[in-house]
Amino acid sequence: MSLRLHAPVVLPCDPSCSVLRDAVVDVVDGRVAHVGPAAGAPAFDGEVRELSGILLPGLVNAHAHSPMVVLRGLGGDLPLLRWLREAMWPAEAKMVPSDVRAGMLLGAVEMLRNGVTTSAEMYFHGEQLVDAVLAAGSRVLFGAAIMDLPGVPWRPMADGITRWIDADGLRFGPHERVELSYGPHSAYTLSPEALGEVAGLARDRGALVQVHVAESVEEDLAQRESHGSVPRLLERAGVLGGRVLSAHSVHLSPEDVLIYARHGVGVAHCPGSNTKLASGIAPIRSYVDAGVKVGLGTDGPASNDDLDLFEEARLAALLARVTSRDATAVRAADALLLATRGGAAALGRDDLGALEPGRWADVVHVDVDDPAFATGLDAPDEQVLANLVWASGTRRVKDVWVAGERVVADGETTRVDRREAQAGVREVAARLR
Repeated sequence: MSLRLHAPVVLPCDPSCSVLRDAVVDVVDGRVAHVGPAAGAPAFDGEVRELSGILLPGLVNAHAHSPMVVLRGLGGDLPLLRWLREAMWPAEAKMVPSDVRAGMLLGAVEMLRNGVTTSAEMYFHGEQLVDAVLAAGSRVLFGAAIMDLPGVPWRPMADGITRWIDADGLRFGPHERVELSYGPHSAYTLSPEALGEVAGLARDRGALVQVHVAESVEEDLAQRESHGSVPRLLERAGVLGGRVLSAHSVHLSPEDVLIYARHGVGVAHCPGSNTKLASGIAPIRSYVDAGVKVGLGTDGPASNDDLDLFEEARLAALLARVTSRDATAVRAADALLLATRGGAAALGRDDLGALEPGRWADVVHVDVDDPAFATGLDAPDEQVLANLVWASGTRRVKDVWVAGERVVADGETTRVDRREAQAGVREVAARLR
């Protein structure tokens, strides 16, 4: 299949966050074949779509627990560890595989309508979760949640995802929509020895490790007393060195940041969840300056409580500015790159997060018939970017393509009936209550 998308503005999300005027994105066999001004575009034999507005790559949600849509609003005024122990874990213990599918299906629909084409999920009942993603047409990096709790031993969880990877490979599905990974929950639910073993299994297979790190002050202080810090523990336990995604990472010392930079660890910054749970504000500018790869995550929709990565980009920039008292700490262009290219880099994926030849053609079309863009697309580059990040966000996402397939048309998903997905979650939520 060949498709050319032609729009007044294309944001390829290259490292300099270029703004291309009157430009095209060519798609061949699900991947980007060409991006550039229409005037110099090569001859094209395929479908051509003339679009108004802005084209940009699909957003990359670097850390989520999207099936939690069935628990949205539960325990909404509790700090992290009480929220987990008193609200989340008891409710999740009642969930059956079909509940996870229902939650992930609506989560994928919500994200696609918000321009998010890829999410890194740490959860359980992976077969049902993956099935929901494939039904919606989005992408997922599924990390099987691995914990060692009373009555919930860690090794069977790790063995399960190992068998799945060995059987089906790391990536599979149409246009590699699914990637499997390991999700050791945290240093407070697993011993250093278990963390090291899981990481070894992942390294042997080239798989990503997704792990929660230094999310709350209470958790961080306890780990620092025992191990110096969580990053130091992970380094000593042999967790670092392969592909590692450190979720949250709010309370890192300068020494911790250098450990991450040395080992190429990616960070998923989750400002919405971190502020709602009163966990703190990660100083991401210092992480980026040290060479750490940083992306954005929504975390779960029961701790955020939405799956809106444009909102995370805006929050990340606002919080970085106010905590540093520097209005240039994270610019609109920086925020957009965190939500796209940065998230892909943090996950170790060079085939997502940008409109560049060879990457998957995951494309978002933002309509500009809105007060946010009343100043016009002929405004200076910085103003166009500012209006997208600061003023518009998700509300004008109109169309979305994943691997060149249109999965959102005029604001609604094409593969899944949104209202049916909402009804499915409503039934699950009522039973869990």
